Amino acid sequence: MLSIPPRVLTVFLATLKERGVEPALHTSYRKWLRYYLDYCSKYHLQTTSPDSPTRFLDKLGQKNQAEWKVRQAAHAVSLYLDKAVVGSGEGKSGKQGIKRPPAEPAGLRDAVGESFGKWAKAHADLVAVIRTKHYSPKTLKSYVHWARKMQDFAGDREPSSLTSEDVKGFLTHLAVECFVSASSQNQAFNALLFFFRHVLEKEFGEIRDVVRAKRRPYIPVVLSRQEVDSVIRQLQPPYDLVAKLLYGCGLRLFECLKLRVHDFNFDAGLLTVHDGKGKKDRSVPLPRLILPELLAQLERVKKLHEHDLRAGYAGVFLDNLLEKKYKNAPRELVWQWFFPAKTLTTIEGTMERRRYHLHERHVQKAIKSAAGRARLTKRVSSHTFRHSFATHLLQANYDIRTIQELLGHSDVKTTMIYTHTVPSRTVKEARSPLDFPPAEIDQRI
Repeated sequence: MLSIPPRVLTVFLATLKERGVEPALHTSYRKWLRYYLDYCSKYHLQTTSPDSPTRFLDKLGQKNQAEWKVRQAAHAVSLYLDKAVVGSGEGKSGKQGIKRPPAEPAGLRDAVGESFGKWAKAHADLVAVIRTKHYSPKTLKSYVHWARKMQDFAGDREPSSLTSEDVKGFLTHLAVECFVSASSQNQAFNALLFFFRHVLEKEFGEIRDVVRAKRRPYIPVVLSRQEVDSVIRQLQPPYDLVAKLLYGCGLRLFECLKLRVHDFNFDAGLLTVHDGKGKKDRSVPLPRLILPELLAQLERVKKLHEHDLRAGYAGVFLDNLLEKKYKNAPRELVWQWFFPAKTLTTIEGTMERRRYHLHERHVQKAIKSAAGRARLTKRVSSHTFRHSFATHLLQANYDIRTIQELLGHSDVKTTMIYTHTVPSRTVKEARSPLDFPPAEIDQRI
């Protein structure tokens, strides 16, 4: 793929800043300009020809690009053609300089729409607010996703013109035409509520008569202990130890991969999970069976840390606030990932080399492959180990509230789904305890 000429890029970036395009979107705008220039080169088109942008946008549509992406691409190309075309043999004198296109490309302004710039700013504001509130990256991704879906639904209307009726129509559209699940519809509602309150700075009001997506009963996939062991036996280090912690402590995958050295208290036999779902902390007992493996992994982390320090790396990735407060923390042992990535990551711009943790996708892929090699007939993911953890505790007659605390659930109703995975041991017949034989009471106690 062609690279953007340096002079073109310099002027284009200046144009983005001048036109108020949020810095967070600059990378995407550069990408679309690069794609446009490459497209024109591939099909021998002049970049300033009125037909070139239209053909480029049509090509994006044929590739089933989301509408908001096509709009963003159109805006990027529009800014390039409006002010950032650098003369390179196309000018009359042949001198390098800024040159306007001969005419505004037909239909390009219509494709962009006056509202696009305001939507771009609204999306950037949404990202900024979410980051200010220190929400998780998954929440950020989800809220931005639903805001863009709302933009597609609204068409060319500006975000400030949206009302509760528009939200009602969108939520109904999701249920009736898109057939989303009840949880997805609720997620969209929460995302738009946040968008209205913190970006548009107005309230929904009451939203009535929305067609609700049908809530289907959910019964999680659970493995037997033998099946858990068979999958783990098929995993290579360090993925086998990751799976043992997922099952042995009931962790979510992101909670496990975000573990740092200081989260392990081997003397007390406790593991502290920081910033779990909902930014909550909790402590869970460490499985005694895998303590030797955990200590061996700690030694590997120490050796890798020493090697990284000698190589002059900049440290591990930390939350921005933590790094500002503890400037030396990224290079300290206690802050190192317990499951570090195999290679260092180079930060674009600063060229610093930092270490990240294992990638979720790699773990999921390894677990799926291991389940296949184990010849299991169940759908197995990383979360299946967490489901199995809760179900096996329930089978061992652990109190549901205890299981709730170990899982980090805010509402016991969420934990109650596991009661559907085990046979009921409840006595159905109503009897007075006076009618119980003493031996039966002693047995139940």
